[in-house]
Amino acid sequence: MQPPVCRISYRRSRFSTQLPTDRRYTPSHYWLWEQEPGVWTVGYTRFATRMLGDLVEHGFELKPAETIELGQTVGWIEAFKAITDLFSVGQGEFLGGNPVLEQSPGVFDKDPYGAGWLYRFRGAPDPNTVDAAGYTALLDQAIDKILGKEAADAKRGAE
Repeated sequence: MQPPVCRISYRRSRFSTQLPTDRRYTPSHYWLWEQEPGVWTVGYTRFATRMLGDLVEHGFELKPAETIELGQTVGWIEAFKAITDLFSVGQGEFLGGNPVLEQSPGVFDKDPYGAGWLYRFRGAPDPNTVDAAGYTALLDQAIDKILGKEAADAKRGAE
């Protein structure tokens, strides 16, 4: 049985989340959890799933046991608000996608840090990942950018 996970609370503007502290995070809003030595489970953060919306469809371009490189496109996601590629956040061996998403796509945004994970790989993670506290700074930057765009759009609309 796994011990309970500590979490950092984050709230800014109209967004709030609980970030698990046992994960690593990327600037592109993926999380990585080392399930066992050298085996990584990867998912999107709550911020990413909120930006994408409900999962509609997804797929992977790789089969288990294929080699992956950092930044390589491994698949795609079609969500209610956007379509995006899925990228490798490490290098090594692709272990496969989350079979739960096929039967229960709702877990993608309802439980992004748990049952809604995306894929697994064996190898080395991106060396530029940050801990949960570091990710809060990345969230601040992303939200500042969104708020700046909203303010600029509002100003243009008022002119």
